[in-house]
Amino acid sequence: MSAHCQVTGRQPGFGKAVSHSHRRTNRRWNPNVQRKTYWVPSLGRRVTLTVSAKGIKTIDRDGIETVVARIRARGEKL
Repeated sequence: MSAHCQVTGRQPGFGKAVSHSHRRTNRRWNPNVQRKTYWVPSLGRRVTLTVSAKGIKTIDRDGIETVVARIRARGEKL
């Protein structure tokens, strides 16, 4: 599962880890991504989404119907 939110589009951030001796190594910051299943009444079925913590809050605020409509408008398959 890639660390990519289907609602907000959040992806991993990349950068350098800097040690005490100031050596730099590559690292990545993954978003808090989880698989959540929601019931969508308009579709009459459950939909499993890969969402970040902020994406879950967005669904709680706007509603699953609105969020699913936005995802489908982008052309993503559910």
